[in-house]
Amino acid sequence: MMVSAYSRPARWLHWSAALAVLALLGTGFAAANAADPAGKAALLRLHLPLGLLALGLTLARLVVWRREARAGRRPAAVAGLPSWQAGAAKAVHALLLALSLGMAGSGMALMALSGAAPAIFAGRLLPDFQDFAPRIPHGIGGRLLALLVVLHVAAALHHALIRRDGTLARMGLGRPPQKEATR
Repeated sequence: MMVSAYSRPARWLHWSAALAVLALLGTGFAAANAADPAGKAALLRLHLPLGLLALGLTLARLVVWRREARAGRRPAAVAGLPSWQAGAAKAVHALLLALSLGMAGSGMALMALSGAAPAIFAGRLLPDFQDFAPRIPHGIGGRLLALLVVLHVAAALHHALIRRDGTLARMGLGRPPQKEATR
């Protein structure tokens, strides 16, 4: 069965995860640059549960995508794309998922090794995160994730504003393009 749009659960999970990732990037970068320890702890009190939420949403997305792929209910690739764009789209999607999982793993490792979670939620002095190895991949991963989000949004805007091919409609935004009437 050929479908033209992603299912409601897939769309809901995509947009929920997208909002969680944007909030994570905002709180993460703000916390990394916070000079005030109390302000940093307040940001991390938001960042930690958001990270767990994003992890859960990402895992749920993988389950839904696999089920829909097995049932033949995923839309076909966007028609008419040059092969390099189709390959880039697949690579960016795969990297977004891999980085999301890697960020969750490095964040949990950072909390476990530093013992920061109790300090964050009890208002005690925070450890110096620079002293813990997972901080490096977490910081690099955050920057890479932000770059991939920008590329993903730029590609979506390209599809919506230049190609006008209805790609965003597949994700629940806008209407599919009108087919030209044949005489």
